[in-house]
Amino acid sequence: MTIAELIADRPDTTGYAVEEDFDPSLRIAVLIPCYNEELAIRQVIRDFRRALPRAAIYVYDNNSIDRTREVASKAGAVVRLEPLQGKGNVVRRMFADIEADIYVLVDGDDTYHAASAPMMIKALLDNQLDMVSGRRVSDIAAAYRPGHRFGNILLTSMVAAIFGKRFDDMLSGYRVFSRRFVKSFPALACGFEIETELTVHTLELRMPTLEVDTPYKDRPPGSTSKLRTYLDGWRILKTIIRLVKEERPLQFFGTFFAILTMFSLAISVPLFIVYAQTGLVPRLPTAVLATGSMLLGFLSLAAGVILDTVTLGRREAKRMRYLEIPAPTVATGPS
Repeated sequence: MTIAELIADRPDTTGYAVEEDFDPSLRIAVLIPCYNEELAIRQVIRDFRRALPRAAIYVYDNNSIDRTREVASKAGAVVRLEPLQGKGNVVRRMFADIEADIYVLVDGDDTYHAASAPMMIKALLDNQLDMVSGRRVSDIAAAYRPGHRFGNILLTSMVAAIFGKRFDDMLSGYRVFSRRFVKSFPALACGFEIETELTVHTLELRMPTLEVDTPYKDRPPGSTSKLRTYLDGWRILKTIIRLVKEERPLQFFGTFFAILTMFSLAISVPLFIVYAQTGLVPRLPTAVLATGSMLLGFLSLAAGVILDTVTLGRREAKRMRYLEIPAPTVATGPS
């Protein structure tokens, strides 16, 4: 059953889970990265205050040139500034600064469904998960533009083919995290590619995760998306390639080995035929090129094997750091 169906079956606005279902001592932080969201941020804060009354709400402003900070402060959020431009830089700062047991990360554009947050938190606690991701569901064309939808499907499919398929909406900006996820996440991205890093981090450490359907709506009138379809899509693609190189080095360099080896064999076959017939090697430059390509191919393979061992050590270190932090406790009270 989806969150939307659960909410439709119940008259209150918070779905089947409410904050009273959780341990009162549980610290919940709502993290909202913002850039020029003056028109939307007040409603986002109000909605999450209604859905999670005991949660601390943090708005990290990323050099906005409008009244985002002023509006967020008046709405009751804790407002802080991150001068390094880019969503990835903001998320890295939030994860480093804020101490909590449960973290709710959501964009400040008022497109995500705040009432789904208690249900997502309850799912994380009941099943001792490390991440619950909100899969966007919307029939509004303007809310989820076809270009963005196609790019999301394409990039998500690429990650699924390389790292494993556990998500259908890899680029969702609505997620709930455990403390041990947040405090073991290296956060190297600078911009919108942060969602790709979050996804690959869970896949590489094989963390227990869940993806649930959440309603998705259009931005408020006058508000514009900060996502640049082609530029940010290209940056996300580069991040995927970088992550393949760092997390799957044998696969990455093995591809070069295969290409170079096939090229070397293709151009050297005629040389062997002529040599077998005449005992001569008439095209010396081609022979040198074939030899060089084969050597480069085996060098790539050797680099992949060595780096694969290094990556395994890094992954084990990250896993040990992850295991140092206790798992989230189960929810208490009625479900």
